[in-house]
Amino acid sequence: MGYIFDLRKKLGHDTLILTGSAVIVVNDRDEILLGKRTDNGYWDFPAGSMELGESFEECARRETLEETGLVLGELHYLMDISGKDTYYVYPNGDQIYFAGIYYICFDFTGEMKVQEEEVSEQAFFPLDNLPENIPPRKEKVFAKIREYLENRA
Repeated sequence: MGYIFDLRKKLGHDTLILTGSAVIVVNDRDEILLGKRTDNGYWDFPAGSMELGESFEECARRETLEETGLVLGELHYLMDISGKDTYYVYPNGDQIYFAGIYYICFDFTGEMKVQEEEVSEQAFFPLDNLPENIPPRKEKVFAKIREYLENRA
């Protein structure tokens, strides 16, 4: 199952620093891809934790492919995130602080599919019409996406 799964077998629900990547996939209408997570019901970006020896970019590409079926082309750095505002307790009791890189990607191929173990559905949304159940404390990320898209135009 992977590095974090093996670590959890040893440490239980203790707080970990979870290192990983997230990708904001943007279609040609400037809509962003969100998936509805099966563990907490939040609509969120394709994301996940790094495996041993993996780079941030490799993690971003792997997680996006696994969760969405999409193959990413060029990735652009959007922002990094870490610190006290990234604390989260999963529904199963696992505690983390997330430290990672967010990328934005306009160049992707493949046929969208849902990884049913983690995501129940996915769709592209305009930034001014996002679903209601967005993870807490994502305001900085959405502000950065808006800024990036405005400056790109």
